[in-house]
Amino acid sequence: MDIIQQASIDWASAHLACEAAMLQAQALSVHVSIAVVDRNGRTIAFLCDPLAPFHCSDIATDKAYTAASFGLPTHRWTEISQSMSVAVKEGLLQRDRMVMFGGGFPIVVDGERVGGIGVSGASETQDMECAVAALNKIGADKESV
Repeated sequence: MDIIQQASIDWASAHLACEAAMLQAQALSVHVSIAVVDRNGRTIAFLCDPLAPFHCSDIATDKAYTAASFGLPTHRWTEISQSMSVAVKEGLLQRDRMVMFGGGFPIVVDGERVGGIGVSGASETQDMECAVAALNKIGADKESV
């Protein structure tokens, strides 16, 4: 039997990512929730502005989960879904944690997916900007974006 070893984001980097995203949100004067999950979708770090809408906590986590699962930024699903059959698209949309709009990114380090980050609470573009600030802060590969 072969043993598979997979890298995953550590708690310190996950917390640093959350902090960087929140600082970017403050610079934009927006109120967001931020979640970082490991490569298996488990929440490693979470940070929420007390003024962020309640539902954004779950949406941020689901964005991170979707990005970590598929290895794609969540905003790419809008384009990808255009070429899907109706059955496939509806099937994906019925998944509890599937998000197909911006604010979620895979976290890739040295070419290996180690987790995902999700930001929710501002506009789609602002959520994405906060997540990218986090990826830059922790030194994630540019293909994460």
